[in-house]
Amino acid sequence: MKRTRIILAGILLSAWTLPAAAGNDRPIVVGELPAAAREFLRTHFDGLEVSYAKVDEDFFDKEYKVVFVNGAKVEFLEDGLWKELDCKYGEVPAAAVPRQIADEVARLFPERKIVSIDRGRRDYEVGLDNGLELTFDRKFRLTEMDD
Repeated sequence: MKRTRIILAGILLSAWTLPAAAGNDRPIVVGELPAAAREFLRTHFDGLEVSYAKVDEDFFDKEYKVVFVNGAKVEFLEDGLWKELDCKYGEVPAAAVPRQIADEVARLFPERKIVSIDRGRRDYEVGLDNGLELTFDRKFRLTEMDD
């Protein structure tokens, strides 16, 4: 009986303390980003003033977020590869968009600008300045359009 109470108390204590350790956001300076992320920012967002940068540390991974004064934001995975680019008041730098996606958007929507792109495990979601959202698979084939 005493053993059962001790085990139950351990489980309850774990249930209270584990969520407190998850979702640990903390501000960082750009110099604390992974090297690949710093190089990406230097290449595609050079000259833009950073509003803030933060790291979100979970149990098994880290994600980084950089927000610029002009409202643009970039999210990176733990290894420094970009996960999401959102330039809601401007255009995603053309060199940051995979060439096949940029070519297809230019062919189908020649007057439109790419304002966001999100790289998922299975696809890319691209937002255009007219509100249209396009989904491309990992082979860069257009699979869905949503407005």
